[in-house]
Amino acid sequence: MRKFFKNFLKKKSKIKEEIYKSYTLPKIEEFQNIVQTKDEISFLHYGHLGDIINSLPTIKEISKKKQCSLYIQKNKLIPKHAVSKNHPFGSVYLTEKSILKMLPLLKRQEYLKNVEIYSNQKIDVDLNFFRELPINFNIDSVRWYFHLTGCFPDLSKNYLEVNNHEKFKNYIVIMRSLRRQNKFIDYSFLSSFKNIVFIGLINEFDDLKTKINNLEYFDSRDFLELSMIIKNSKLFIGNLSFGYALAEALKVPRLLESGPNFPLVYPNGENAYDFYFQSHFEELTKKLYFK
Repeated sequence: MRKFFKNFLKKKSKIKEEIYKSYTLPKIEEFQNIVQTKDEISFLHYGHLGDIINSLPTIKEISKKKQCSLYIQKNKLIPKHAVSKNHPFGSVYLTEKSILKMLPLLKRQEYLKNVEIYSNQKIDVDLNFFRELPINFNIDSVRWYFHLTGCFPDLSKNYLEVNNHEKFKNYIVIMRSLRRQNKFIDYSFLSSFKNIVFIGLINEFDDLKTKINNLEYFDSRDFLELSMIIKNSKLFIGNLSFGYALAEALKVPRLLESGPNFPLVYPNGENAYDFYFQSHFEELTKKLYFK
């Protein structure tokens, strides 16, 4: 039985190597050649929301010498084995409604020449190909696109530009999804802080309101306004979700609630920390809030 298992693993490894040589590597070389030789480059992404934001530092870096356009595909089905019951868009990565809420934010970025919903435009670099890479996806997800394009930007720099929101100055801003929560973490201690607002989904707010007595709720009209609120915050707190991706892109003071079984995202730059344990959460909150 052991011999059979060893032979099976060896055969499986050989198949992976053949796929890498015949399919993956040629595609990577194609993308790198496009980035190096073309003056105008079109990118395609179908989500998740945070994945789109995480692709931006690579696109921004490329845009220093090229003109870059980004097209976003709607209603791409998530593989059945990967569908989560708490995913906000059900069985698809992005709905048209969610893309329309994203467009005002992306159109605000000067390094993007054009941003539209995908409708069979010519695509040079399919950013979704990161899912085909032979890498451990527990590396920092923003780096997936480095290895896809051969472009390695400085992650200490911001890659979203927005104005401050007229409200919520000096607030603690929270966006915490129901997925990927660290069940060893308790937010109750934040009840002793003033001015705390939640900007995620209403069912996510209801879940956290049981812990934070004075938690307010604000429903943004789109993701540009959402980003403006985060930009104006004194401190952002979130788990592995779209909100933290925005905070990371804006480089505001931020804390990431990390899940021990699925890290995937890591803070880069100043005034940014991830935490796994309650005592660290409370200490880091005070450190950034009273700075």
